This record gives sequence, structure tokens and C-alpha cells, in this order.
Amino acid sequence: MTPGRLRLGVDARAFSAPAGGVRRYVSELYRAISDVDADVTIVAFGAADHRAAIPAAMEWRPVWDLPTNLGWMAASIPLAVRGARLDVYHAPAYTAPLWGMPPQVLTIHDVSYERRPDWNAYKNSRLRRFFYRRAAAAANRILTDSSFSRNEIAEAYGIPRERIDVVPLAAGDVFAPGAFDPAAAPAGVKPPYALHVGDLHVRRNVATALTAIIEARRARPDCASLALVCAGVDRGLSSSLVALADEARDPGSLVLLGPVTESALLNLYRGASLLVYPSRYEGFGLPVVEAMRVGTPVVAARCASIPEIAGDSCLLLDPLDVAGWTRTIIDVVVHPTYAQQLADAGRKRAATFSWRRTAIETLTVFRACARSNARLS
Repeated sequence: MTPGRLRLGVDARAFSAPAGGVRRYVSELYRAISDVDADVTIVAFGAADHRAAIPAAMEWRPVWDLPTNLGWMAASIPLAVRGARLDVYHAPAYTAPLWGMPPQVLTIHDVSYERRPDWNAYKNSRLRRFFYRRAAAAANRILTDSSFSRNEIAEAYGIPRERIDVVPLAAGDVFAPGAFDPAAAPAGVKPPYALHVGDLHVRRNVATALTAIIEARRARPDCASLALVCAGVDRGLSSSLVALADEARDPGSLVLLGPVTESALLNLYRGASLLVYPSRYEGFGLPVVEAMRVGTPVVAARCASIPEIAGDSCLLLDPLDVAGWTRTIIDVVVHPTYAQQLADAGRKRAATFSWRRTAIETLTVFRACARSNARLS
């Protein structure tokens, strides 16, 4: 490795990944890396249909486009990196090449699939989990988003905690306070509403929030028009949520938007009375920080990484305490002064996270990994 210079490889598929959190992670991280260190050359490895999603400043390396992730890890990437003169390679989403690589840093955001496989009904789940385990064991270093996830990864895979580096994420600069634009809101969305952001997985426990919204609508005339608005890809949960609202004879309590653009998401945060985040397992919980940065009050589950990320700036509840969620949602919606206090506390907390910090700390890991390999060569 040339002193001061770093030649860094990355899997370009992450920039167009179906998982919104992965896309945001790599997009924000690599934008910040380019801003903070001009001595880093970033080489993106991908197929032709991935090229449009990567930043123009990156060097592009085409790969042999095999149809499966296993094919990419076993052949496409290892063959493509030959001659690329990389100092370190970053696998940004759970899986890493199996052979013939420079030092590798693997990002694992959480291990819910390993700790609670009953919440992850993936096709070929056992093979996927075996592959993830192999990737974790083979990586020189592992990056994760929280101390909670570091402990979970260590326990799930028997990996020493010393090999796992915690680098928190952040909300992008676009997420800032501002006025809600009703004309730009999706159909069916109008205040007051509680917002849920994130793909609809079983572990997200959205039924607790919906039940609490339905109870609040029944209990208080000033909450009668309150709805739960969900922004995120349906991963098999939407039909059960629709059924829950229908059984309560309250279909107006739920608005399912599916995935939304970043600008639409910002507007949704700005118009929401609060963010509800009852998830029972998160490695970080990026929507919590995004909402706090915008100034949206947050009510979230007191479990997994969320207390670590939220600190004392959010209202944290037992994820299954429907009565507690109902009372708290009502309090936030009907007491503007209380909601403002939460918003102010959230903005202060969110200011402690930044993608610049994430980039600097991630680069420290990359450079240390590359130096370690250089000493052994």
C-alpha cells in the first residue's frame, strides 16, 4: 500500500439493492468517503445494469454476471479483482467473496436471520444462513452499526468482539426540519397521522402500532381521524395489517404506501405527528435518527439497538404493550407542547450522528486492515 493512498474495492450491487437500508448505507457512506479523503480511489465491481447507480467518481470494473449471490461470491468478484491492485475490499451487505481476495471488511447490520430465523421466511434460509456464517468467519474485519449488533454477531458466530468494529450510521443532510407540503403528499395521506418507515417484516411488529392507533381513534374525538401511514416495501405483512383494520371495522386507520422516494419520505416525516417504531429487532434503526433530525417525535420499542441509538430523546415502550402505546400516542398527538419537547430532544440527539463521522471511522478500519496485510506480506 502506498503511504497515504488507499485503493478500495466495493460490490456495486449494493447501490441498487432491493433493501432500502443497504442502498442508503452505501450511497451516504461512499459520498462522505469521497468528501473527507481525496487519497482514496474507489473501485466498484458490478454488472452493466449496476453501473447507473454508482457515483460517477468511482472507477468501474465489470464482472462476469452470474445469476446467484453465491455465484458472485464464488466466482464473479474473485475473478474481477485480479489485477485491480486493491488494498482492501468492502463487502457492504452480509456476504463476502470466498477466495482469492485482498483483505476484506464485511458489514453486517444485524443478525436477526440467525438469532430469530422464525422472523425471516427467506427462500433457502438454511443455505443463506450458512453462507452468511462463512462470510463472517472469512472476513478480516467486520463492521456493524451498534454495540448491540456487535454482541449479537459475536454470540451468533463465535467471533471475537475484537474483530468487530462499531461504526454508527446517520441521517442524510436532506433530512431537515421544514414545512409539510400537502400537495406533494401521496393519495390518502393527510394530517394527523403516525408514520412507520421501513420494510414490513414480521419483526417490525407493526400490528402493535396499528392496534394502538385504532384504540386511540375510538378513545378520543381529537384522535378520530388519526391514521397509521406505512412507507416501505411489503415483505409479507400488509395483508395481515389490512385484515386487522377490517376486523376492527376501521379501514381508515391504515394507509399503505409501499416504497417512496427520498423527497416523498422527507415530506412524510415533516407532516407526521410522530414516528412509531415498534420493531422487536434492529441493528440500528435508521428511521429513528431520520425522524429525530427532521424534528418528528419518536415513539419506539425498548429493545435491541433502539435504546442505544435513541438515548433519552425518544419515548421507549415495551413492544407488545398495546395499552401503553395507545396512551403514549394520544399524549403526543393531543399535547403540542409535549410533542415539541420531544422534537427538540430528538434534534439534539440526531446531531450527534453524521455520515462524515461514519466515513472517517469506517476509513480508519479500512486503512488498519490494509496496513495489517501489508505488514504480513
